[in-house]
Amino acid sequence: MPEAESAGIADIGDDRSLLIVDDDRPFLTRLARAMESRGFAVETAESVAEGLVKVRANPPAFAVVDMRLGDGNGLDVIEAIRQRKPDSKAIILTGYGNIATAVTAVKLGAVDYLSKPADADEIMAALLRRAGERADPPENPMSADRVRWEHIQRVYELCDRNVSETARRLNMHRRTLQRILAKRAPK
Repeated sequence: MPEAESAGIADIGDDRSLLIVDDDRPFLTRLARAMESRGFAVETAESVAEGLVKVRANPPAFAVVDMRLGDGNGLDVIEAIRQRKPDSKAIILTGYGNIATAVTAVKLGAVDYLSKPADADEIMAALLRRAGERADPPENPMSADRVRWEHIQRVYELCDRNVSETARRLNMHRRTLQRILAKRAPK
């Protein structure tokens, strides 16, 4: 395993268990293979329910969890991991990145938040990053439309994902807010 050690796997200690929770089966399979080749003992789940079962049975030392899954929110898996194994390192991986959910993920115990598409090297770097070590700044900062969208998402998360309350606080019609929330984030 010299290749894995040069990639930083020596830094993770004896427990190399990694749980990957994602409902995109091809991505899940590719990432699982890539992380196994980097020295992790990988288990996979395709739903929140399946992820929670695996966390209860054997809390992992590391986790990569998709934010939006068919049966719920990946933050529930992050929270369960943190309750069972407080020293675990978990990251949220999603195609629907926004500041509000990143803050929520970190509060629940995630060590990082990556937007898809993220490759295995980025994921491994996030998992192995030492406490207090900063990630490299983004190459392209957010557009004004994206900043607005992020603000709406933040208020939505602070209102416990209650559309009516969020619309009231943003002084916006509820249906308009629902349309905004249903769309993908602007670039």
